[in-house]
Amino acid sequence: MTIENIEMPKLGESVTEGTIEKWLVKPGDSVNKYDPLAEVNTDKVTAEIPSSFSGTIKEIIVQEGETVEVGVVVCTIETEEGAAVTTTAPAEAVPAKEEPANEMPAAGSQKPASPIKREAGAARYSPAVMRLAQENNIDLSLVQGSGKEGRITRKDLQRIIESGDIPTVEAVVSKPAPKSVEKPVETTAQNDSLNKTVEQTHVQTAAGDIEIPVTGVRRAIATNMLRSKHEAPHAWTMIEVDVTNLVQYRDSLKNDFKQKEGFNLTYFAFFVKAVSQALKEFPMMNSMWAGDKIVQKKDINISIAVATEDALYVPVIKHADEKTIKGIGREINELATKVRSGKLKSDEMQGGTFTVNNTGSFGSVQSMGIINYPQAAILQVESIIKRPVVMNGGMIAVRDMVNLCLSLDHRVLDGLVAGRFLACVKEILENISAENTSIY
Repeated sequence: MTIENIEMPKLGESVTEGTIEKWLVKPGDSVNKYDPLAEVNTDKVTAEIPSSFSGTIKEIIVQEGETVEVGVVVCTIETEEGAAVTTTAPAEAVPAKEEPANEMPAAGSQKPASPIKREAGAARYSPAVMRLAQENNIDLSLVQGSGKEGRITRKDLQRIIESGDIPTVEAVVSKPAPKSVEKPVETTAQNDSLNKTVEQTHVQTAAGDIEIPVTGVRRAIATNMLRSKHEAPHAWTMIEVDVTNLVQYRDSLKNDFKQKEGFNLTYFAFFVKAVSQALKEFPMMNSMWAGDKIVQKKDINISIAVATEDALYVPVIKHADEKTIKGIGREINELATKVRSGKLKSDEMQGGTFTVNNTGSFGSVQSMGIINYPQAAILQVESIIKRPVVMNGGMIAVRDMVNLCLSLDHRVLDGLVAGRFLACVKEILENISAENTSIY
């Protein structure tokens, strides 16, 4: 028999940690290779951890509600083949008298930060909990856990740190543990710094204030947006577009389309199609900054923003330039439905090269979006508003107008190419009509 490790997987770009939402198995269960073991929340999406082996679940190490870094062992499986791989040191390397599980190492001690295997019944802490406890000098024996069976979670420690009422380890540690902690290879020093900025902001509370725990989704959004603003020098520009013909064309089709196709034909599908066409004309807009080079992406994959009550998700329409308006509309509808039903998969949020955000759905008429890192630009489509416009010949007419607001990474893009790109999108949209535009 062999004990194999199942680790927290990296399920998306820039993902450094995940939260175990629900275990689908328990110790003693038999599983086959690729069977789902747990649901994990990471990088704005709930996904499943598949088994890499066939065998029997030996031990659940990370409990429901706990957040751990990518690469941390979450459970072990007993198999009948392969070389011996265990989660503990060999028996002869274990001290004769093991230290209590909830004790912190003394300052200067060589005891490793990650927990070793303990006797049955002893407390067990995840690496993330151990790390936070050491960094903030918290005596875990004095902490009441809110996790399953009283287990201490990372959120418990974060609440304690934010409150300032920290139970210190005075009898064991003579001075605070050092702040530097070794990270997995997937986490860059800059990401670590940004995570600390997000996590260690202290706000004084008063009577009547409501403290809302930060979910894994909200923390992922905060980290990615902070990184984008820190790294990418944002520039911003806007144009207005006369979409009167587009509105008339779409309104003439919408009832028959809904009856025939089973979903609504939205204005947004026309905008996404126009952007994908313009990206073919100006491929530099479909680029990413990569340090010592700029990567111009071949595929045109449009990220779209879909909001729920408490989070924002960014699924991707792959090869949008190859799809019809109907095809794009169907995909927008399907992705939005998956987001709101919690069925969006991790791979459906990866590979985006340019983002189009339908801010007009909230009534916005002008906004500056934060670039969806590591992309080079994001386009905000604002509300379509009827207003008087001076036409050719000096006549005034009521027209359907929309603002398109473009944020760009000035390391990759300059105003000239951005302006020409927007002019191309404008021309496409203003020439949409029943005579020269097909939705199929």
